[in-house]
Amino acid sequence: MQLHYQILGDKTSAQTQPLILLHGLFGSGDNWGTVAKHFSQHYQVISVDLRNHGKSPHSDSQTYTEMADDLLKLCDTLCLDRIHLVGHSLGGKVAMQFATQFPDRLEKLIVVDMAIRTYPDAYTHMIDAMMAVDLSTMQNRADVDKALISKIPHAMVRQFLLMNLIKSGVNQPESDSNKTGLAWRINLAALRANYPSLLQAVCESARYENPSLFIRGERSDYVQDSDIEHIKAHFINAQFASLATNHWVHAEQPQAFIEVVADFLGSGK
Repeated sequence: MQLHYQILGDKTSAQTQPLILLHGLFGSGDNWGTVAKHFSQHYQVISVDLRNHGKSPHSDSQTYTEMADDLLKLCDTLCLDRIHLVGHSLGGKVAMQFATQFPDRLEKLIVVDMAIRTYPDAYTHMIDAMMAVDLSTMQNRADVDKALISKIPHAMVRQFLLMNLIKSGVNQPESDSNKTGLAWRINLAALRANYPSLLQAVCESARYENPSLFIRGERSDYVQDSDIEHIKAHFINAQFASLATNHWVHAEQPQAFIEVVADFLGSGK
């Protein structure tokens, strides 16, 4: 699959690897705005939309192996021999899968607020709520927001999800368009079907020896103290950092996040 991507910054030199950014569930490459803009001063930055997200193609299947293969194809298409890779949440698991599946293509790995382990179901109810909205009766985003309130009461979460609402037929397969106004850009049916497998652990039979950095939010429960030793057992040269945030580390503390990442990469402050 040929993923959609955005490039900021000039072509990198032989001494500086390109920096690829992977978003989390329900997100897109646009989520990295501030971080991508900053690092584009020092690197060629490539913000990627994972399959079934953003402007990337839709597919009935979505496994970590497939998403790592998608990323490899993108690297080959762009003639990138080695990269730095940053992944948040779902993108963090994809990044770990890529690192262990294709270690020779990776210089440094950065995983943001995600561990190796299996996670409990936290989002099926949100997918169901979005799928239950009859978009053919909705006039605008505010109407959809009201329709979601009873099932998704947190306003900031709804606003994040509503970033996936687009005019019907825009950057979307013909089969997914209701042709009457609004549509979901993400492939909700595929995410619903594949979500149980996306919750599963990755890399449990693999070891990765290149430098890696795991950044967690201190107020998030995604990476717990008990996860650290588990990560160390598979990512042999892992470093760890914590920032005073919830799960959206790079969005809540962008400057602190940039400083931690720049220190690890060795440049880019």
